[in-house]
Amino acid sequence: MNGRRWIGVTAALLLTAPSGPALAQDQALDEMTILLDWFVNPDHAPLVVARERGFFSDFGLDVTLVAPADPNDPPKLVAAGQAEVAVSYQPQLHFLVNEEIPLAWVGTLVATPLNSMLVRVDSGIESVADLAGKKIGYSVGGVEEALVSVMLARHGLSLDDVEMINVNFSLAPALMSGQVDAVIGAYRNFELTQMEIEGVPGRPFHVEEEGVPSYDELIYLAHPDFAGDPRLDRFLQAITASTQYLINHPEESWEMFVAAYPELDDELNRRAWIDTIPRFALSPAALDRGRYRRFADFLAEQGLIDPPPPLESYTIVTD
Repeated sequence: MNGRRWIGVTAALLLTAPSGPALAQDQALDEMTILLDWFVNPDHAPLVVARERGFFSDFGLDVTLVAPADPNDPPKLVAAGQAEVAVSYQPQLHFLVNEEIPLAWVGTLVATPLNSMLVRVDSGIESVADLAGKKIGYSVGGVEEALVSVMLARHGLSLDDVEMINVNFSLAPALMSGQVDAVIGAYRNFELTQMEIEGVPGRPFHVEEEGVPSYDELIYLAHPDFAGDPRLDRFLQAITASTQYLINHPEESWEMFVAAYPELDDELNRRAWIDTIPRFALSPAALDRGRYRRFADFLAEQGLIDPPPPLESYTIVTD
């Protein structure tokens, strides 16, 4: 599940067509294309429920969800005008803005970090301090190495005290096989459960508890020119209604989800569904300005981006 992270969608796979309440023939729906960050999974529940339950059509929208062939590309395609909205990551937004790519935050999907450093329970590693001399697997250079650096520093260690190994998005297998002693970038709602199901339980060290400023894991991005487009406000209203329904009716929503994607009806996705629901943003259009400024300053302090521009230059807050 890891490649969906902070990497910058060529060919795409169209997902199941939208469904919803019947509308009068003279009520035309406004089309929108949403590029996902990865193949469809429980992280996208509010989007799928909004489509399947008819919240999008209730707000006059005909929304097409598109899964990427390459998870690097959705933000760049939105910046190029190829779609209205992309699902991406808060850290990714800061890097793209630093590269002067025209993108802006327009809403939040998952309002807590999902990323964690994961070790095997039977490894004897009880604390980040125990990683001295160990091998740490990662998938994305730069950010993940910076996260490890900060987590280690909190325990008197540095990157010189560990060996970083690129495991090419094969996080849980590399850890379970003993190729590495720990991995960074593992999602606590997927890889941790995957390991338990496969009989190799893991222990997570959550990044926000180990010195890394908290951030939004998944967000909605659009071109700054999308500001003022009436579809944006209606999209966020539909997502708000969908999220409320999902939280109030988790089982009904799950049945809706797997009816649309029967290949996802398994133990891993069912448990990920339950684990992810508390992390969805209840107010998707609300911007936590302090959180974004703090994380941008953190990246700048790590030397990963230049001093950040004003927050207002890369966020769109609807009325």
